[in-house]
Amino acid sequence: MRTLALGALAWTLGEPRRAERLIALTGLAPDDLRARVGDATVLAACLGFLEGHEPDLIACAAALGVAPERLVAARRGLEAA
Repeated sequence: MRTLALGALAWTLGEPRRAERLIALTGLAPDDLRARVGDATVLAACLGFLEGHEPDLIACAAALGVAPERLVAARRGLEAA
């Protein structure tokens, strides 16, 4: 679950405009994001960000070789942790 979420976070940050949107919408400062990269709350927020824009969710899932539903399930699991 965390490994998948870390992959999704790396994918999200791989494109500057998408990374800026993540930071703007989640309120996470870049330094905070770096310091808390393995935190379940941060990882869930990243996955929630992807869920909020279906084209990104689908593109990320394709890049990671998983079904979009696995990303949604990972977010739920991280939120419950």
